Amino acid sequence: MKSPSMLRGLLSFSSMTMVSRVLGLLRDISISHVFGANVATDAFWVAFRIPNFMRRMFAEGSFSTAFVPVFTEVKETRSHAELKELMARVAGTLGGVLMIFTALCVLFAPQVATVFSPGAIDQPQKFGLTVELLRLTFPFLLFVSLTALSGGALNSFHQFGLPALTPVILNLCMIAGAWWLSRRLHTPILVMGWAVFAAGIFQVLFQLPALRKLDLLVWPRWGWHHPDVRRIMRQMVPTLFGSSVSQINLLFDTVIASLLVSGSQTWLSQADRFLELPLGVFGVALGTVILPSLSRHHVATDHEGFSKALDWGLRTTLLIAVPAMFGLMLLAQPLVATLFQNGQFRPFDTRMATLSVTALSFGVPAYAQVKVLLPAFYARKDTRTPVRAGVAALLTNMLLNGVFLLMLYTMWAPASLQAGPLLEGLSKVPGLHLALGMASAVASYINLLLLWHWLRRADIYQRQPGWGRHLMRLALACAAMTIVLLAGRLYWPDWTQMQVLGRIWRLALLVCAGGGTYVLVLFATGFRLHQLQHD
Repeated sequence: MKSPSMLRGLLSFSSMTMVSRVLGLLRDISISHVFGANVATDAFWVAFRIPNFMRRMFAEGSFSTAFVPVFTEVKETRSHAELKELMARVAGTLGGVLMIFTALCVLFAPQVATVFSPGAIDQPQKFGLTVELLRLTFPFLLFVSLTALSGGALNSFHQFGLPALTPVILNLCMIAGAWWLSRRLHTPILVMGWAVFAAGIFQVLFQLPALRKLDLLVWPRWGWHHPDVRRIMRQMVPTLFGSSVSQINLLFDTVIASLLVSGSQTWLSQADRFLELPLGVFGVALGTVILPSLSRHHVATDHEGFSKALDWGLRTTLLIAVPAMFGLMLLAQPLVATLFQNGQFRPFDTRMATLSVTALSFGVPAYAQVKVLLPAFYARKDTRTPVRAGVAALLTNMLLNGVFLLMLYTMWAPASLQAGPLLEGLSKVPGLHLALGMASAVASYINLLLLWHWLRRADIYQRQPGWGRHLMRLALACAAMTIVLLAGRLYWPDWTQMQVLGRIWRLALLVCAGGGTYVLVLFATGFRLHQLQHD
C-alpha cells in the first residue's frame, strides 16, 4: 500500500500551524497593547512559561516522541482492539500521574515561583501576582498533555491538520481576555491566567470528535503495568531531556531574566514568538510529519526509505530556516516596532525586544534542524544519544550565559555600578538580556553538531545526491535577499519614530521584496517544486 505523501502531510500541518502562530502573534500584540511591558506582564510571562515549558518538554517533546513510534508499531502489526486498549491505558496513566503532579504544583506555587523567578522575591507585588497566576495556569499542563495524546494518535493516522489547529483555541481565549474581560477584574492581568485555564479544557474537547471517527475514543484506564505503557515510559525518561534542550535553556533564561531590568521577561517572550513562526510552522511540523514515516520505515527495516525520508526533511528545513534567520535578523526592529509598538509598548521596549529577536534568530537553522534529526533517533528507539547531545548543549548554554552576561555588563555598566554588588547592578543596566539570546543560539548549534556527528557515525543515514546544487541555490538566494533587505534598512534606518501606517506599508514592502527575491533566485538557479515531493 502506498504511504501518504509527507509533503501533503507537511502542508496540512503547516497551514493549520500558520493560522495558530499568526493568532499567537496577535495574542502577544494584544497583551503588549493592553498591558505593556512591566511588572504585571513579567509576572504573567513567568507563570505562563513554566507550564508552557513543561508542555513543550513533556507533552509535545518526550511524550509524543515516545508514544508515536510505539502507537505506530501497534497500529501496523496488531489488531484495532489492542490499539484501543493501548489508548485507554496510556490516557489513564498519563492523566492520573499528571493530575497528582499538577495538584502538587498548584499547592506549592510559592515555592515554584521562588525557583523560577528568584528576582521577584524582594518585590511582594510581583511575587504575589506570579503565585496567583501560576495557580491558574498550571492545570493547562494536564489538559494539553491529554490533547497531545489524542494529537499523536491522529498524526499516526496521518491526520495532521486538526492537531495543528488546536492551539488556535488558546490564542483566541487570550485575545478575548486581553481586549474584553481584563477591564472587568480588579487585577486585570489575572484574566490571562483564567484564559489559559479555560483554553486547556476547550482544547481537549476539540479533538474528541476526530478520535470518535477513528474508533479511538475510549474511557481512560490505569495501566502502569501494561507492557506497551512501560515501553513508552522507559523511552520517555531520556527524551524528557533530549527533545527539549532549547526549552530548558529558555527556562534558565527565565530565571536569569528575573534578576535583570523589569520588562526583560516580556522582551524575551516576544522574541520567542517571532521564532515560533518558522520553527512551529516548518521545524516542528517537519519533525511531527516525519516521525510516523521514519517509524514505519524502521519497523519494515527499509533502510533506504529511512534515509530518503530524513534527507527530504533536512533539505526542506534548510529552504525555510536559513532565509528565516537572515530575514528575522535584518528585520528585527521593523517587525517589533510595527507589531508591538503601540498603546503601553514604548520605543524603548522596541529597542530592547529587538536585541532579543536579533540574538535568538541566529539559532533558527539549528533549532529547526534539531527538530528533524531527533525523530531519526527516536524512531529507532535510540533515546540516549539525544540526551548526550542535550547535556553538552545545556552546559554550554549555562556557561555562555555567564560569560556573555559579564562581558556585556563590563562594557555597558557605568563604573559606579560596577563598583557595587553585581546583582544590584544587573537589575539596573538595560539590554543585558541580549546575552541570554546569544548563549541560547550558540548552544543550539552545539546540540545540532553533536547529533549530526553521532547520526553519521551510527551509519543510519546516507546522504542523497544533489546536496551541492541544493546548498549553492540556497546560498545565492539568501545572498540576494540579504542585499535587498540591507538596502531597505539603510534607506529606512529608525522605525521607532514612524507612524503606525508608515511602518505597516514599509514592512510589507520589505517582506515582499525580500521574500520575492529569495523565491525568484531559487527558481532561476534551477529549483522546482517537484523536488519537494516525497512519498
